[in-house]
Amino acid sequence: MNEKWLVGVDVGGTTIKMAFVNHYGEIIEKWEIPTNIAEEGKNIPTDIAKAIDQKLVDLGQPQNKLEAIGIGAPGPVNSANGSLYVAVNLGWSNFPLKDRLEMETSLPVVVDNDANIAAIGEMWKGAGEGAKDLLCVTLGTGVGGGIIANGSIIHGVNGAAGEIGHVTSVPEGGAPCNCGKTGCLETVASATGVVRLGMHALETTTTPSVLREAYSDNEMITAKMIFDAAKAQDELALHVVNDLAFHLGLALANLSNGLNPEKIVIGGGVSKARDTLLNPLKEQFKRFAFPRVAEGAELTIATLGNDAGVIGGAWLAKEKMNQA
Repeated sequence: MNEKWLVGVDVGGTTIKMAFVNHYGEIIEKWEIPTNIAEEGKNIPTDIAKAIDQKLVDLGQPQNKLEAIGIGAPGPVNSANGSLYVAVNLGWSNFPLKDRLEMETSLPVVVDNDANIAAIGEMWKGAGEGAKDLLCVTLGTGVGGGIIANGSIIHGVNGAAGEIGHVTSVPEGGAPCNCGKTGCLETVASATGVVRLGMHALETTTTPSVLREAYSDNEMITAKMIFDAAKAQDELALHVVNDLAFHLGLALANLSNGLNPEKIVIGGGVSKARDTLLNPLKEQFKRFAFPRVAEGAELTIATLGNDAGVIGGAWLAKEKMNQA
């Protein structure tokens, strides 16, 4: 059977994840290479092309086994020409990613934001279970997201739609965000944001807590420590997680009141807390969402992990070929 493969690529600041994926969304082979940010990242398309060629050789497959490439990168994308307006971590500014990669590989290429392709991956083969109206939020070092309406990712007028992490959660007196604003959801719901909430709780209360002991011993606490303590019913840790759930539940409810999604998928490292986060989050979401919106939405934990991006990239490639 001469089945063609799709190529999914997820460009990160440290590594580039790649996979050959079939038309059913099943990963045939996956691997990663270091991200070369030297010379303002200009060699990244060449590195990707060489890695794809080498993997075909390793698998004993011809060049014509591949049909198209779908790639995600960290930054707003110009949908018209597949360039990156900016990708600070890579050194890119108005970088013609689509053109460069097509030139290097002689394959059709479609480009989107990395959070968007992760959302698409979860929609296609993950926790989204094929839902056509879906919110995906990734809680990691920062807070990313993707919004899918009627089966299509929302890009907006200049590629900045889906910036869930920059919904304002603390209107006055909030912490500075890397985007230049203050009080963004990212400052209270990311891994670093959870730690910020934890430190604030330690500084402003006298509640006994294993976190207080841990900070006294190590002069630091982590998001994992906070969730582990909350799971063990530590009073102060539960307060911190409820504070996080309040901010995230409010933001997701407000977004959902506009979209009316079927699924809200929570991914990223913080989502490993699972029910310790999900249960209070569901309560706050229900509190703030329009009742009919709350009835229609299921909050769930992402299932694809680091594979979401490459699977989402493959879906983009498949759609491109279907439209050709």
